[in-house]
Amino acid sequence: MHWDATQYDRFTDDRSRPFHDLVARVGAGDPTYVVDLGCGTGHATATLADRWPGARVEGVDASADMLASAQAYAKDGRLAFTRGDLTTWTPREPVDVVVSNATLQWVPEHADLLPRYVEWLSPGGWLAFQVPGNHRAPAHLLLRDLRLSPRWRDLVGDGADRHLVVREPDAYLDLLGGLGCTLDVWETTYRHVLPGDDAVLEWMKGTGLRPVLSRLDEADGAEFLDEYGALLREEFPRRPWGTVLAFRRIFVVAHT
Repeated sequence: MHWDATQYDRFTDDRSRPFHDLVARVGAGDPTYVVDLGCGTGHATATLADRWPGARVEGVDASADMLASAQAYAKDGRLAFTRGDLTTWTPREPVDVVVSNATLQWVPEHADLLPRYVEWLSPGGWLAFQVPGNHRAPAHLLLRDLRLSPRWRDLVGDGADRHLVVREPDAYLDLLGGLGCTLDVWETTYRHVLPGDDAVLEWMKGTGLRPVLSRLDEADGAEFLDEYGALLREEFPRRPWGTVLAFRRIFVVAHT
């Protein structure tokens, strides 16, 4: 699946806020090795090096396009970026802090991987991740229904329920609590005020639409966007000061 780093970064401040809210609850004092799983364009990863100036920070992502943008933030010996599949990549030494922001929802088996991530941690280490919990939100339901409509189901209908891999907060509590972690779990619904025309469509083009557009040719992709855009404009009317997108997110911080 192709990722468009420029499109993703159109709403950098809004997309970065959950990252900062997540990391603010990590109580690591002076870690030496910090890993960001699914680092994307590296914009947020760079703030980890600022928060923990004595740490070596490594961002990991499967997308060459995202990593090409992330290299602009690299610092010799302090901040590096690595291409890797989150289902198979393994650090070469124990990690003090593992962070993952809005990435694990793309990994169907991510709940099975969490014990492995905990095993990476040094004594007293931290695992912190955030996943969208908005699969029942209008933008996603409209996308699902359109993918399953007669016009599109043979092209992009399979996988329309992929987002259901995200668990509810209690499931993460049970899983990680059973591993002996001390847990801080919460959820937040942000209300993003997005500027410009077709703002929700532009937001979705950076994330939720990627699996769809990657499977359509240019003409079909434009047609799909026209149909989806019309549905979103009806559901999310633009107001004089912007378009409001409510977005629920689930946060988990585990301490060993």
